[in-house]
Amino acid sequence: MDNTFSRLPVAMLIASTTLIVSQAWGSGYQIREQSARALGNAWAGAAAAAEDAGFMTYNPAAIGQLDGTQAMAGLAYLDATFKLHDGRAAAVTPMGAVSYGSSASGEGGESAWVPSLAAKTRLGDALDLGLAIHAPYGLSTEYDADWIGRYHAIETELEVLELQPTLNYRATDRLNLAVGLRAQYADATLSNAVDLGALGAGAGQLPPSAIGNADGKAEVTGDDWGYGYTLGVLFQATERTRLGLGYRSKIDLTLEGEVDFSADNAVGQQVLAGAQAGGQLRDGGGKADLTIPANLNLGVYHQLSDRLALMANAEWTEWSHFDELVVEFDDGTESRTTENWDNTWAISVGASYAVNRQWLLRAGLGVDETPVPSAEFRTPRVPDADRRWAALGATWMPNAHLGVTAGYLRVFGDDVEIDQDATPTNENARRGSLSGDYEVAADVFALSVDYRF
Repeated sequence: MDNTFSRLPVAMLIASTTLIVSQAWGSGYQIREQSARALGNAWAGAAAAAEDAGFMTYNPAAIGQLDGTQAMAGLAYLDATFKLHDGRAAAVTPMGAVSYGSSASGEGGESAWVPSLAAKTRLGDALDLGLAIHAPYGLSTEYDADWIGRYHAIETELEVLELQPTLNYRATDRLNLAVGLRAQYADATLSNAVDLGALGAGAGQLPPSAIGNADGKAEVTGDDWGYGYTLGVLFQATERTRLGLGYRSKIDLTLEGEVDFSADNAVGQQVLAGAQAGGQLRDGGGKADLTIPANLNLGVYHQLSDRLALMANAEWTEWSHFDELVVEFDDGTESRTTENWDNTWAISVGASYAVNRQWLLRAGLGVDETPVPSAEFRTPRVPDADRRWAALGATWMPNAHLGVTAGYLRVFGDDVEIDQDATPTNENARRGSLSGDYEVAADVFALSVDYRF
């Protein structure tokens, strides 16, 4: 028995906090549901449409396109499905590999509500001030406590709140330039099972039959504040065509976590007590420096006719900084996990059609790459996959001041493999191997109300 095992859950806290948000239906750990208007077009107009104050989260210069004082409140409901089929798992022990089961499945999808608020006002002839409060990242997932991959993950919950004060300068009648601050708070709770039966069998305390049959549990928490900035340009190229560019900087976090070990069965409690007496599996903590990546939104919006508008958007995210995770522990040691994520593009096209002065219909299609390069880097906390979007929406404007928008987005994820291999010396030594095929999909519903004073 080595000290690596006692530190493993803390490493999982730090690693999973960066990873788990991938199922927020943006690549990596992005949530894009800051505007129902943008969602109804599959975010095709995110950088250039500038239809309500919520668009400042995609391009801060969007507020320069909006007259006077405006406010927006939105709520999105995400219903995610990611299910493991034909799962196979095994423990690595001194006696060799011992199967945890095969042909098993596991459902980890959860639902979540994502709120957003935004407002802007004009400070004078050339300046606009805005504030957005939103959740750019987050996930809530939970597998059954006895599922086949329980030593990799059971519960994962991440909540992120971001405040974005924004200042826009109307350089000319056609050009808006903006800058904003991003102040972000992240809080995470994660849990996984610990195979105390395997630990006891490896130490000669228990028979091999105890492997997989005397579980404990590790629960970890962590939080931190991080800060970055956002820049934006919005250019009215012609009377009918608008170009937009929005940039969000990276944000550095140092997540500090606490780990708590427990067991609810007599055999597990005995093994846990012995391990803690020997200096193992003790409640403690760790920390890691993490980089939330920079990203860039490029968009075009074209009013083809009085009724029909066409739009497109391309979003690049710099995930390649996440090549490894280095976790520092309270005792001065460290752990490294290889990730090897790739940079990604998300591309979408959309259209809006004005039926009359009160009703605007929306539609959009998009594709979104996963940063996870292969099955060996895919985890049950992050069964991330390439995905496609199909969106519909409608905006009702009963008068010149009020707009109500509803949108629906269906996410079609590719079926993907997971292949977490375990050897006596790699990072899965105590979690075991896990392989199978993941089914990934989601439904997203969004509603927003915007008001012009």
